[in-house]
Amino acid sequence: MLKHTLLPTEGILILEPSETLEAADFEAVIHDMDSYLADHDSMVGVMIFAKAFPGWLNLESAIDHMKMIKNYHQRIKRLAIVSDNGLLTALPNFAAHLLHPDVKHFSESQYEDALNWLRKVAAPVG
Repeated sequence: MLKHTLLPTEGILILEPSETLEAADFEAVIHDMDSYLADHDSMVGVMIFAKAFPGWLNLESAIDHMKMIKNYHQRIKRLAIVSDNGLLTALPNFAAHLLHPDVKHFSESQYEDALNWLRKVAAPVG
């Protein structure tokens, strides 16, 4: 399950994975991202807030996740990873070499700091 919240006036998408990720989770996120990006050149940022990475239900879900990243990372300015999980704290070091957005890790107690870091990017122009 992937809860997502779009803050349209700020251009920020918050993702909160809590259970095994399914293809339908990514379809819902893509729908909201497409709606936002139809009127804007880019998104200010994405925050992933997770206690742990829950994994994927099946190979289709993993592929859909990778496709979403491939298709949208160029249009995202910043990515904040908010987690105390070992795997997720290491993700920014890896992702920074492969993805367009500036990537930064924050501990779970720094949720507001992460949101403020994303907000420091100028709002995207439509």
